[in-house]
Amino acid sequence: MSNPAQLSASSQDLLPAQLSMGTVMLKVGDMKLMLDYYERALGLVPLAESLGGVFLGRKGRQVIHLSPAAGLQLPGRGEAGLFHTAILFESRADLAATVATAAQYDPRLFAGSADHLVSEAFYFTDPEGNGVELYFDKPRDTWGWNGSQVVMDSLPLPPQGFLEANLTESALEGQHESTAGVGHVHLQVGDVETARKFYVETLGFEQTAGWHGQALFVSAGRYHHHMAMNVWNSCGAGPRKDTLGLGEVLIHVPGHEDILAAADRLKAAGVATQHTGLELRFDDPWRNSIRMAVVAG
Repeated sequence: MSNPAQLSASSQDLLPAQLSMGTVMLKVGDMKLMLDYYERALGLVPLAESLGGVFLGRKGRQVIHLSPAAGLQLPGRGEAGLFHTAILFESRADLAATVATAAQYDPRLFAGSADHLVSEAFYFTDPEGNGVELYFDKPRDTWGWNGSQVVMDSLPLPPQGFLEANLTESALEGQHESTAGVGHVHLQVGDVETARKFYVETLGFEQTAGWHGQALFVSAGRYHHHMAMNVWNSCGAGPRKDTLGLGEVLIHVPGHEDILAAADRLKAAGVATQHTGLELRFDDPWRNSIRMAVVAG
């Protein structure tokens, strides 16, 4: 029989099941071009502006923060950083509307599509090379699990067939009024084992999938994944330089006690943090900046 104290300690080592992903901040060189893309191609709406840039989203929910950084260089393909920001839609019609506007904006920025069994996804690249995934989650009761590992695949998902089956005039006309948010964030890292030790053993995510030692998928609360890390382009990459691209990943947790628990785990592992009481900031082993904050509401 399990010791209740052990169970309690175990739960303290995990991020809360109610965790969600927040705004992804991108450092951008050409604000006009990037704003045009995220507004016209992805149908996001400017929600707030400051000296630190522009926050875009839908229905008051921030998705992307474009921060001006004109003096920085583009990162190399093999460097650690962002693989893609994945934007989650509530219906196939909403997803189809944004896939249609993104494809119409510039077909050359389309990078592929796949049925992942748990989701249906379309991939694009923004004008400064940041990956973007647009996706819809299939109902959770249809997801397959092998114990703690979710069953995912990459099956063909023909874009034209998807649009013909799901695109509606009302979804296109109501694009700005539909809901969208960051569903997960996928990073390029130097090696998967170091990523596992940091994101699972230290930070407190649970591993939900792997891919031939080349990719790692992690989540809280048995979501298919809130974050992922791969070495497909970046095997052996060291800490990042200050470049254009990923500026910060925001993780939302429900309570201050969740931030305190994460701060304790990071401190025990020797990870430097900035803890204001309201939020926690830290870097992963490749200097990808993470911020954890209590979700407003």
